[in-house]
Amino acid sequence: MKTLYTEIIINASPEKIWNILIDFESYSEWNPFVLSIEGKPEVGTKLKVVLKNGNGTSVFKPNIVSVKVNSAFAWIGSLPLGIFNGHHQFRIEKLNDKEVKFIQIEEFSGLLANILLKLIGEATKQSFMAMNEALKSKAEK
Repeated sequence: MKTLYTEIIINASPEKIWNILIDFESYSEWNPFVLSIEGKPEVGTKLKVVLKNGNGTSVFKPNIVSVKVNSAFAWIGSLPLGIFNGHHQFRIEKLNDKEVKFIQIEEFSGLLANILLKLIGEATKQSFMAMNEALKSKAEK
């Protein structure tokens, strides 16, 4: 299994970060990486996610596998026959009343995981960091 990990400190409450993250309808207003999400932040929901991918976009349809209010949610996206799976987690760790650590983790598995990570790994990590910075900016306004 291969993992991408990013984190950022945000001067905001866990509740504020959570409310921004689950307001899928507003992603197009602030998020430079995840351009839109259709669906509800509930376990078992299949989402339609549009990502910025270089000069274009890509669409995938992950399933939400966990939701912990004000703390975390995660989805799994996959290609047929288990050739590639991505388990993406958004975590909010409270540091104190006015500060959180926001973490994005993506764990890749499957036959194509190594190849795809070599092709898109660094660009994907940069996209996670851009989203983290945009979330920080929005939350700290």
